[in-house]
Amino acid sequence: MMSNVPRLTIIVLFPIFASLLLPMLPRNGNRIIRWYTPGIRILEFLIIIYIFHCHFRIDYQPIQLIENFNWINSIKFHWGLGIDGLSMGLILLTGFVTTSATPAAWPITRNTRLFYFLMLVMYSGQIGLFASQDILLFFFMRELELIPIYLLLCLWGGKRRSYSATKFILYTAGGSIFLLVAALTMSFYGTEIPSFDIQDLTNKSYPISLEVLCYLGFLTAYAAKLPIFPFHTWLPDTHGEAHYSTCMLLAGVLLKMGGYGLIRINLELLTHAHSIFGSWLVLFGAIQIVYASMISMSQRNLKRRIAYSSISHMGFVTIGIGSLTNTGISGAILQMISHGLIGAAPFFLAGTCYDRTRTLSLDQLGGIAIPMPRLFTMFSIFSLASLALPGMSGFASELLVFPGVVTNKQYSSLFKVAVTVVEATGTASTPIYLLSMLRRIFYGYRPANESNPYLIDFGPRELFISICLFLPILGIGLYPNMILNLWNSKVLSILFSYSLME
Repeated sequence: MMSNVPRLTIIVLFPIFASLLLPMLPRNGNRIIRWYTPGIRILEFLIIIYIFHCHFRIDYQPIQLIENFNWINSIKFHWGLGIDGLSMGLILLTGFVTTSATPAAWPITRNTRLFYFLMLVMYSGQIGLFASQDILLFFFMRELELIPIYLLLCLWGGKRRSYSATKFILYTAGGSIFLLVAALTMSFYGTEIPSFDIQDLTNKSYPISLEVLCYLGFLTAYAAKLPIFPFHTWLPDTHGEAHYSTCMLLAGVLLKMGGYGLIRINLELLTHAHSIFGSWLVLFGAIQIVYASMISMSQRNLKRRIAYSSISHMGFVTIGIGSLTNTGISGAILQMISHGLIGAAPFFLAGTCYDRTRTLSLDQLGGIAIPMPRLFTMFSIFSLASLALPGMSGFASELLVFPGVVTNKQYSSLFKVAVTVVEATGTASTPIYLLSMLRRIFYGYRPANESNPYLIDFGPRELFISICLFLPILGIGLYPNMILNLWNSKVLSILFSYSLME
């Protein structure tokens, strides 16, 4: 009887159904709402852990927990869900980061009912995207996740929130058009009755010209999400204006959707085209690392500096995916998980810093290490994690990406040396802008700080969130194999299809 339980459907739809109960809570029950939403997210996360622990086999490569329900029979559009090691890791990341981001939103007191409703809807969209096994359902889940972010930006953003929200939706929704056209092309090609099932599309073959066009269409959509240079310009504006709880979800989960789509569809379904464009991905990823690092140094806004840091670190994901090696692709996936944790934490710390200082300008900050030692300690720890300190998860993931390119026999020695030098340059520049940021915020002396009544150090809530984010960063850094084993068989399966082409 239990084998017929739609487990994945439950974890996808549970947050949406729970959000529908928010209007029934007391009209003036902000305190109840603030506890209700974290409770739902914790319960959802526990259900995810239970289902994966009891019903998922790590050593089994094919898609598991498959659920397939007819939706539109005439075009074979199904509610198709299933997971493998790749999607499992990102669903766990989504559950962990969103659960941490909910108590981070407690300072919000305006329209809290709508705010938490949007966060729960976004939660369902994120999990649904990573679990989708139907390419049209994948598209719908991507769009479902965009609408709440747009509204969160418009309603709870900063002074330039309208501009940032419009720019965000133009880049991401504009990319969705290319994704939809490419998905429809693949589904309708060579058949009278189209199928959107990803496993069916894996078994289809396309002319190389059509495959290249579809690849470019998908790549355009993911380039805005990942983001890949030069489709990155929406990200600093969005992070600069969004509330820091929204920034945690953007950095921790949203950016990973681009990398996931690039692996799930471009790398897995369009093998011939990816073998052509792999070197270009490596090249643009290397440029992205250095470019974003240089731009980050010039930023005077704290959140924008962290945003450019995220762009730089996501360049390692692009390089790893383009490397077409087991080490490189595994490193790219690990970098997505690692950055989901490391990238969310600085935005939370920057937001709590703003709550106390009422400024994000690095020129106006300084000398707050003494009145706020716990904030200083956590900011320093996560900055060291971001610059890939050995023993942290960022070090393990970036260490895997470096040899990923070098061990690819298809690339020339000159290309490998050039990419390695550029990667090393970007990595070496990371401590410059991060340590400079710490110096500007915490060191020096400002007499105005002595009379500021808001300079209160971390409370139990902020300290708890910070420690929760730090523990998995440390755990993955000390023993990466505990998470690398999730997708090892999946990566080997993908690379086997490329070996058949040679």
